[in-house]
Amino acid sequence: MAGAAWITPISGKVAAVPPATPIVAGTPSRDVLSVLTYNVHGLPWPFAVGRPAALRQIAARLASMRAEGAAPEIVVMQEAFTGAAVRIGREAGYRYVVQGPDARQRDADPDGATDAAFLAKARWNRGETEGPLLDSGLVILSDYPIVATETVAYPRDACAGYDCLANKGAVLARVAVPGLPAPVDIVTTHLNCRERTGVSVARADTAYRRELATLAGFIARAHDPQLPMIVAGDFNVGKSMSRRAAVAAAIEGLGAQPALATMVGDHAMLPADALLSWRKNKDLQLAVSSPATRVSVQAIATPFGHDIGGTMLSDHVGYIASYRITPSAVS
Repeated sequence: MAGAAWITPISGKVAAVPPATPIVAGTPSRDVLSVLTYNVHGLPWPFAVGRPAALRQIAARLASMRAEGAAPEIVVMQEAFTGAAVRIGREAGYRYVVQGPDARQRDADPDGATDAAFLAKARWNRGETEGPLLDSGLVILSDYPIVATETVAYPRDACAGYDCLANKGAVLARVAVPGLPAPVDIVTTHLNCRERTGVSVARADTAYRRELATLAGFIARAHDPQLPMIVAGDFNVGKSMSRRAAVAAAIEGLGAQPALATMVGDHAMLPADALLSWRKNKDLQLAVSSPATRVSVQAIATPFGHDIGGTMLSDHVGYIASYRITPSAVS
């Protein structure tokens, strides 16, 4: 199949890890799946300071939630670049861990043609010429078996500025959820930022559009349309009208239901930090039903927002969306 070579299985990176805390006994809900998306700001020094302690606190909070029977069944993390960030899964008791592209993974440009003019304008003092120093920073954690995985690394003409220092891409994990007749595909990604790239907005947005197109192509090839899917991650949309239009078109193409926007549109009572995340418009969760299965968001929780002192463990809100997954004939 054309283009299939740039979808790389990473079965060697799927790890079943012994829980750090006991798995809460009991049978999972037959039709509800909870997903946490969280940019954990797990950058190494000197890009960030003081992160190991915060990452340990994130792991401890997830472990505490597990002990209370409130931990999300699925966690997708972005900017999990360090060992301390990746260890969140083990320390929080998740049985399955899958990582996205490493720093060495290279995949062909999906349209078959690299933009030589774009690459010719790369600036070494903005991190664009040396290739990625870091991996993708993407991690999926699951209480339930991950039965298949695929990854893609975004092409080199689909990064701009300092974001090129990380090998951005996407990862899909197919999760066998107990009580459901078919698996659920979980996808996470982290798209190029804008103002913080250190290059022009026009260059950053060009890279962004290419990343989004590569993500769409990856999903089209790796996702089984007969299965439900949840796409979650740091989309870095923000207030940019061009990015909003591009992402809106991608959501429409997927036939997806944006979790936060849907709850806001339904006038649901939401935590203040959920509304903050919705207004910032960066961390998205998109639910995609299948011909036989309907996925609908039921609730939003923000276990990783502001504490009583007004501080957070990351520079992003981590929120849980709970989804009801039912046969499509059931309303």
